[in-house]
Amino acid sequence: MLSYAIIGSGYRAEYFGRIAAAYPDLFRAVYLCRSGEKAALMQAHTGMPAVLSPDDFPFHPDFAVIAVDRSHVADVAEEWISRGFPVVTETPVGDTTDKLIRMWNHAKNGARIVCCEQYHRYPILAAGIREIQAGRIGIPSSLYISFLHDYHAASILRRALSIRPGEPYTMHGIRQHHTVTETDSRYGAILDGRTMQADRDMVYISYASGKEAIYDFCPVQYRSFIRSRHMTVRGTRGEWSDTQLLYLDAQNLPVRQVLTAELPEKYRCLDSQALRDKRRNWSAELAPDTVQDEFAIASILLDMNSYLSGGPSPYPIEDALEDAYFWILLQEAVASPFAAIQTTHMPWHDAERI
Repeated sequence: MLSYAIIGSGYRAEYFGRIAAAYPDLFRAVYLCRSGEKAALMQAHTGMPAVLSPDDFPFHPDFAVIAVDRSHVADVAEEWISRGFPVVTETPVGDTTDKLIRMWNHAKNGARIVCCEQYHRYPILAAGIREIQAGRIGIPSSLYISFLHDYHAASILRRALSIRPGEPYTMHGIRQHHTVTETDSRYGAILDGRTMQADRDMVYISYASGKEAIYDFCPVQYRSFIRSRHMTVRGTRGEWSDTQLLYLDAQNLPVRQVLTAELPEKYRCLDSQALRDKRRNWSAELAPDTVQDEFAIASILLDMNSYLSGGPSPYPIEDALEDAYFWILLQEAVASPFAAIQTTHMPWHDAERI
């Protein structure tokens, strides 16, 4: 059984407690909170114990989960690295290039750092990525993503386009401002017709290989009944569009296929009725949801067992650093409309995988 300490007490931190509660034969967890009020809240919401000091942990954790605000992830991770713990960080692993380089140096010096980037483990997205990697649509050349933000989009983009590690790219972007009616939230539907000002970021990314991507995202898309979410990857012999695959078979006849997603054998211990229902009833449109989130995060935690025994990282630090670097450049691109924002060589770009 894996045990972990959850450092944090926010919305994302609750995921890790709920996962431990859902799979008591696989995980046990404890929260470390800054106040008695937060500790009581985490314990009430997840059923996991919560303490105010590491001295009060009811067991010695195998690793620490850093589930704090993204501006503090790197700093808090460093604190727990200095205590000798492997860490699983929330996204992003750092919010400045200086912090990313610091985290890289820690990893080079033996620190075990895993970023909990989960979206490529969503069953529906994993199914599409597997089809691309199997050559179903030929060589992927272009992508349109209007589904995930920032570093999450970067993680999917690289896999869907088969971008080589460290491949240079250039961004041109713009940020637009729109009024939109709020319809949904983390806490339920909104029916009073209130509106909000929402930023919409449009960024064109061109890679040295000639591949290209369009990033198109407005935060309201995550929870809205009137804003959709989409992704299209085009290749020489077909395309992946949301939950559909269109391609040519061996006789060059067109095939239209709805993606299906069965769980890899090693993750079937994480299956649930809710997840089975989700897989049986895909909507035509992509949508993030708690069921797939918790499965994807749980699969990363499960893989920590092998990683702590010398196996591969559930999410390599190089990938996590590249995701965060993409996000930093994206912010530069939308702050400087249509200016060319180019990558520079970063220390993890040509290093051997840790």
